[in-house]
Amino acid sequence: MKKLMLPLVIILSLGTPALLAADLSSAAAPTWHAQSLVQAIGNVLIFAAIGIVAAILGFKLFDMCTPGHLGKEIIENRNVAAAIIAAAVIIGVSIIIAAAMVG
Repeated sequence: MKKLMLPLVIILSLGTPALLAADLSSAAAPTWHAQSLVQAIGNVLIFAAIGIVAAILGFKLFDMCTPGHLGKEIIENRNVAAAIIAAAVIIGVSIIIAAAMVG
């Protein structure tokens, strides 16, 4: 147990000054938060456009990696399973994009 504690204590002691320095420097840094309603609406529109484009590109990339053409399979053959997979891919990519925008 003592062999495990020593490296843990060393790692924590090395990381603490960096965390304190990061905390002090972030207090003076400017933020991306909107200062008015117009700025907030502008940010929403920009992030929505980027998110929609990224979701479409993610779906197209998934479609290129799979055999066949997913859109053709859904529209022409009315394949419900392909539509469910396409919806899952779009939702998954959208969750990743939303997490990247928030974080």
